[in-house]
Amino acid sequence: MSDYKYSTLAVHAGQWPDPLTGAVNVPIYATSTFELTGIGTDRGYDYSRAGNPTRDRLEAALAALEGGHSGHAFASGMAAVYGLVAMLKTGEHLICSHNVYGGTARLLNLIIRNYGIEVEYVDTSDVEAVRRAIKAQTRLIHIETPTNPLMQVTDIKAVSELAHAHGVEVSVDNTFLSPALQSPIALGADVVMHSTTKFLNGHSDGLGGALIGTTAAHKERFHLVQKAAGGILSPFECFLVLRGIKTLPLRMDKHEVNGNAVATFLAQYGERTGKLTRLNYPGLERHAQHELAARQQRGFGSMMSFDLGSRDAAGKFLGALKLFLNAESLGGVESLASHSATTTHMAIAPEERERLGITEGLVRLSVGIEDEEDLIHDLEQALDAV
Repeated sequence: MSDYKYSTLAVHAGQWPDPLTGAVNVPIYATSTFELTGIGTDRGYDYSRAGNPTRDRLEAALAALEGGHSGHAFASGMAAVYGLVAMLKTGEHLICSHNVYGGTARLLNLIIRNYGIEVEYVDTSDVEAVRRAIKAQTRLIHIETPTNPLMQVTDIKAVSELAHAHGVEVSVDNTFLSPALQSPIALGADVVMHSTTKFLNGHSDGLGGALIGTTAAHKERFHLVQKAAGGILSPFECFLVLRGIKTLPLRMDKHEVNGNAVATFLAQYGERTGKLTRLNYPGLERHAQHELAARQQRGFGSMMSFDLGSRDAAGKFLGALKLFLNAESLGGVESLASHSATTTHMAIAPEERERLGITEGLVRLSVGIEDEEDLIHDLEQALDAV
C-alpha cells in the first residue's frame, strides 16, 4: 500500500476485511494455540507467542506507517527497548541520547550493563560529540528526538550518515511525534521504536511497544526476541492500537494545533510574569533547534516542558489544575501534566537529573485534544495560583 497517502494508510494498512467473515474491523484472535494440520504442518500459526493473526495485522500496519520492512509489537515500550538491545553482545558498545527517558536509562544502567555491554550517554544533538564517541566496538546509536522531557532535537539524517560510515546502526524513539509527524527511516534510521501506549493508541487504555526494522535481518532478530523472551503484545491490546491508528492523523492535527496554542500562551505568560522559565517546545522560534525541527518534522506535536523554579511551585501548579490531569504518560486525548523528577525520571540520581536540567521545578505537559481556550484558561488559573 506504499502508493497511498498517509491518512489512507492509517485507515487501511493491515486492516483489510476479515477473509472468513468480511468483518471490517480486525478480529481479536483470543487464542493461545492453534490446531495443527499434521506433524510439523499448520495453517500459518501454531502458538500465539510465535505469531497471532491480530498481532500480524498491527505489525503490518506499523511497518507501512513507518515505511519499514517489518513491524514487531511488544508488551510495552520498555519491552520494545529491551528487544532492540537484546541482540547486543558482551564487549559491544551502545551510544544513547544523554537525556533519554528515565525508564530507558534504568534498563540500560541496571540490566543491560550487567551483560558486559558498554553504554555511553552522549548529547546526540551534537554530531561531533557522536563522532568522538564512536569506537570499533560501537554497534548501535539510540536516539530519542525530541527528548523526554527537555525536547532536545537530534539531526537524524546527519547522525545516520555518520553512523553508517562506521558500520553502526541507528535506532530512533519516535514516540513523541508518531509517524504522523516524523519519519525516521526516510531520514536514514535503521530501526524505529515506539511506546504504542502513547499517541499510536491515543486513548490511555492499553500498554504496548513496537520496533520497526528495515532489513530481513531485523525481522529475523526481533521475531526471535519476541518468541524467545515472550514479551509480546496481547491480541486485545493489538486491537486497541489498530483502532487508535485509524484516527491518528486527525488526532495529531488537533494535538498540533493545541500544542502550538498552549506553547504560545506559556511563552507570553512567562514574559509577562516571570513565573516560568526555560520553556521547551521546538515549535517556538526561540528554541535553539527550531530550524532543525521544522526541517525534519512535519509538525511540532503537543509535548513541552517548563520550569517553575522550585518543587513547591510545581506542586502548587499541579494541585491547582482542573482540566489537565496530574498523571504520568502522554499522548492520550486528555491533557496531562506531570512532575518529571518524581515520575518519569525518578530512577535517575538527583545529581544527574540536576546536571541534565531535569530540575525540581520542571513540569511536563502532554496537551490533549480538548478545546484550546479551555486548556489555556486552566493553565492560566493554575499558574496564577503559584
